[in-house]
Amino acid sequence: MTTRPRLRAMISFLISMLPAGTRRIPDRAEAASLKPTCIADDRADASEDVFRRHARSVNVPPRLPSLDRMTALASRAEHLAQALLQELLPRRWAHVQGVAARARSLAPVLGADADLLEAAAWLHDIGYAPGLAVTGLHALDGARYLRDAQHADAMLCRLVAHHSCAIIEARERGLADVLSLEFDPAPYALASVLTCCDMTTSPDGELVPVEQRLAEIQDRYGPAHLVSQSIQRATPMILGAVKQVHNKAVHIA
Repeated sequence: MTTRPRLRAMISFLISMLPAGTRRIPDRAEAASLKPTCIADDRADASEDVFRRHARSVNVPPRLPSLDRMTALASRAEHLAQALLQELLPRRWAHVQGVAARARSLAPVLGADADLLEAAAWLHDIGYAPGLAVTGLHALDGARYLRDAQHADAMLCRLVAHHSCAIIEARERGLADVLSLEFDPAPYALASVLTCCDMTTSPDGELVPVEQRLAEIQDRYGPAHLVSQSIQRATPMILGAVKQVHNKAVHIA
């Protein structure tokens, strides 16, 4: 007798947690129709994502039942990232799935921030998508799309804009002032988690030591590329973020 009222109440609660405003997610046909506008430095990387061997599927663990009420944002983020990346950049999509898996595994450590961090993990690389890549700084391009087209939560945009020490690459590209003016850095406690998840996940979505991930990036781009140079300068901060997150996870476990 009381099942339907309880169900209606649960649905109303979940709807109330969705971000205000319209969040239109492009379907696959629309995402595929977007025309690439990325600069020359990043065309090679995008092409590699498309033409390299098809990445195997990444196993993202199920959400914990106790967190079901907190997953509205992450669920929407997953669908948006899938629409933008899965068909056009399959290897990038594999990496994103792995980063999201890392974030979800840290849910007991993150508490109330678990949904936000998982959403950021799903969306951190959408700036590589054809049609969104404008400046060549994928963190900035992705954050601008989330802000301007999706009207996303401000903290989510900040996490994407500054993920994995993006400000250092922004300096290399002459975009540091633009990035800093448009998006404030996220609090270190949150940003370090996203950095850790990103920098312990291989391009194929596998969990790897941070040192292996850093070496792979530099090998993929080559020593003269500004991405390699940026990663080299960011290495102490990246290692510090990974160490902090690991220590916190061990302490809570």
